[in-house]
Amino acid sequence: MLNQKKEYRLNYGGKEVTIETGRIAKQADGSVLVSCNGTTVLVTVCSATSMREGMDFFPLLVEYTEKFYAAGKFLGGFMKREGRPSTQETLNARLIDRPLRPLFPKGYMFETVVSCTVMSYNPAGDPEVLAGIGSSAALSISNIPFEMPIATCKVARIDGKLCINPDREDWEKSDLDILIAGSENAILMVEGEADVVPEPEIIEAINYGHDQIKDMVALIAKMQAEVGVPKREFISEAANETMMKKVESDFSGDARSALNVDDKMERQIAVKAIEAKVKEAMAAAPESFGLTSDDSFGKESYKGVDELLYQMMRGDILKEEKRIAGRKVTEVREIETEVDILQTPHGSSLFTRGETQVLATVTVGGAKGEQMSDRIVGLNYDNFYLHYNFPPYSVGEARGVRGVGRREQGHGNLAQRALKAVMPAKEDFAYTTRICCEVMESNGSSSMGSVCSGSMALMDAGVPLKSPVAGIAMGLITDGTNYKILTDILGDEDHLGDMDFKVAGTADGITALQMDIKIKGLTREIVEESMAQAKEGRLHILGEMAKTISTERKEFKEGVPRILTFNIEPDKIGGLIGPGGKNIKKLQEDFQVDMEVTDDGLVKVIGTNTKNQQDCIDLAKLQLTGPEKGSIYDGTVATIKEYGAFVDIAPGVSGLVHVSEFSNDRVNDPNDYVSEGDVIKVKVVDIDRMGRVKLSAKEVESLPKK
Repeated sequence: MLNQKKEYRLNYGGKEVTIETGRIAKQADGSVLVSCNGTTVLVTVCSATSMREGMDFFPLLVEYTEKFYAAGKFLGGFMKREGRPSTQETLNARLIDRPLRPLFPKGYMFETVVSCTVMSYNPAGDPEVLAGIGSSAALSISNIPFEMPIATCKVARIDGKLCINPDREDWEKSDLDILIAGSENAILMVEGEADVVPEPEIIEAINYGHDQIKDMVALIAKMQAEVGVPKREFISEAANETMMKKVESDFSGDARSALNVDDKMERQIAVKAIEAKVKEAMAAAPESFGLTSDDSFGKESYKGVDELLYQMMRGDILKEEKRIAGRKVTEVREIETEVDILQTPHGSSLFTRGETQVLATVTVGGAKGEQMSDRIVGLNYDNFYLHYNFPPYSVGEARGVRGVGRREQGHGNLAQRALKAVMPAKEDFAYTTRICCEVMESNGSSSMGSVCSGSMALMDAGVPLKSPVAGIAMGLITDGTNYKILTDILGDEDHLGDMDFKVAGTADGITALQMDIKIKGLTREIVEESMAQAKEGRLHILGEMAKTISTERKEFKEGVPRILTFNIEPDKIGGLIGPGGKNIKKLQEDFQVDMEVTDDGLVKVIGTNTKNQQDCIDLAKLQLTGPEKGSIYDGTVATIKEYGAFVDIAPGVSGLVHVSEFSNDRVNDPNDYVSEGDVIKVKVVDIDRMGRVKLSAKEVESLPKK
């Protein structure tokens, strides 16, 4: 039969979700259509049946693509065809990837692609959640060795009540946004942001989300039982037992010496030296390692040494609480902080924690700096954003920069979410603000270093933050029974450990969090302990930051643009702009400012000279509302008559200075006192009911006779 369609339905958070299979994309290893309230996402999975030569990692690729036809829209700009993924599409792909990755068997290194395509979109159905559900379903029913069904949901708290997967418009009412992925019994991934919410309330939201997930996991398990196919067999690329016994017996002393080296770069050199020794030994007697002469000794030596270090480091921590460099499990590395280290940027800071160092800069300005994003959900302009850069030199690598990768976008987004909650309201701070975080050195959690450095740079720039923000990364070592939670993990502890749990916030609560694991899930007990230990570390870091800066500078630095604002009636916007923009352009040129006008009549005047800005505002108001009686202006003599002179006090605004208002002396001929083009001070003495303006020079200062 061509059509073998089968549907599964579930009420998921008050909305019906349908998972369909057997009708579309049947040549993929697994494929499903997931739908909810008019939103439909196609998810396909394919995995290669042969492994590429020399592969030493699991090449999983997750793609998330939003088709503009899904929302009945054209793509903006010149190119009308969807091209490279947007930042948000990349971030969504990462959210799907991270909980899937630990559920593939160790040693499975066959190229695997999960492709999620949004084919229909309605704001009442969240495509990101549906894509996560569909990825689990497609993998579960396929022959790809994926170990267990999982599911995804987003938790919101609206009017104090927790709920999952609300309509898009309802997110603005929520004070937290947490995406959770998990299996029936454990939590696999958490990422989100919150409006400075205390730890117990975040834990409640995570547990609530996990409880909601379980019904969806059960539905996918039912699908797998009814329409799934047997999982394929494969040859694992994990290190073989014979090799590991040989490496452990002959090279444990070398490994112990390497783990005792405190400096990261020196430790890496020591590890490379061990790999070279193992490779040489393998080449001399491959059979003693369970290998043949056809095996790649370079690849096998790397696997063997990595596994040896993995077991040794984990044993040290579990049995003795002994970490690399002898640090305690709850100890934060030494911290150094500086601000105002660069002259021209509007704000700057340098945050160093151990061998991780981030330089952050802040730029403030007007709406021209806003970040535009064009997605199927609509056109959006952000007046606050953060960019994160991880150059190769930060880890001592000799390679060039090849654009911004997925990791950089993900780390930057997390740091941005962490700081967004403490930014001032737009009505209180009308500026566009950009943070740029440059990782100078990296050995563990440069994203959390970016949060700390970004927070200080904002205060250095004079941005009135609600509170300083700091972040810390937590690790985990567990053998399935015993576990140890590590504060402020190193890069090696991340690589050889089981968890990377990043938590950022103020002294009062959490603003962002992100948890990734390499095991089959975490218990609620471990999550709660990790967050409690993270709070202690975060408060310590905030204290170290406060030694350098704890509140914003009260004045911008010299050269930083200021914004002054005033309001006009919306029906006068055209008058301010003028025909073809003539009037507003002249105002900007004459006073060396930039002017921005919103649809509701808010006018922003941006410049570095406050007097020029205020003069511009005064003139603009004069043009739109006319002069005020009793006000004094600098006017230009336009024409002279026998009875007085007409004086321009603004473009298009003029009045008459009668001869009797020239001087305290008797004036017979106005030409004896003024000439066309003269600039004189005049006072508005009257505006008649016809709008005619009567001016006086003598009430300001009697004009002298020439």
